[in-house]
Amino acid sequence: MKSSRPYLIRALYEWILDNDCTPHLLVSVDYPEVRVPEGFASDGQIVLNVSPSAVRNMHMDNDSVDFEGRFGGVAHSLHVPCQAVMAIYARENGQGMVFEIELPEGDPDGTPAPEPSGEGSDAPKPSGRPSLKVVK
Repeated sequence: MKSSRPYLIRALYEWILDNDCTPHLLVSVDYPEVRVPEGFASDGQIVLNVSPSAVRNMHMDNDSVDFEGRFGGVAHSLHVPCQAVMAIYARENGQGMVFEIELPEGDPDGTPAPEPSGEGSDAPKPSGRPSLKVVK
């Protein structure tokens, strides 16, 4: 299954805005492909105000959050892979969600994981209908 993180980020972003609060993202700047302004991170993390009044051209999809923002009066184009988002929360009350950082798929050295093949795969194939049990 696809990661639920991008869906949760988008839903919580809307929820925070609907409650007249300011959405903030906590991002791991050490995650691959993160593009944020240098010098504004602390301890490998950066907090980004992503309210509509603070950013321009915001685009959230299942892969990343992209937008333009100003830092120290200078415009920057930011790119944050969804997997690099450590938390999304409302500045006013801290309500939101914290996520665990997931390493990119593949080996620790950054090489991509091999695609599973349809033939000869060792993965067990589901059989029968799925079922749920009520546990009391």
